[in-house]
Amino acid sequence: MHYSCLELLAQRPGLSNSELARGAFVTRQTVNVLLQTLDREGHVTRPAAAPVGKVLPTRLTPRGRRNLEKATLAVRSVEVRMLAGMTETEQSGAFRSLQSMIHSLRDGNDGA
Repeated sequence: MHYSCLELLAQRPGLSNSELARGAFVTRQTVNVLLQTLDREGHVTRPAAAPVGKVLPTRLTPRGRRNLEKATLAVRSVEVRMLAGMTETEQSGAFRSLQSMIHSLRDGNDGA
């Protein structure tokens, strides 16, 4: 979950708790607890007060970016190992299955 949030923030800086929760398929409460931890550890920064409305936009810090880079290398290594014994056709089928699962998760999102 840490990796998901860091990756989402790298792709879309300034996301709100709700947007992060939807992107990671978890509840807003779960994201809030995680962001408090990431903020305390220096991986993200959030303003003390919302610049507009109630949304506290979250951004990665340089430390957060470095940790994301390390995690990305580890994730890519696992992906390469997982796909190593598969043909291109099998890889394409697996990708389609994963896309279908993501679509189902988004459709079934209970507003988290």
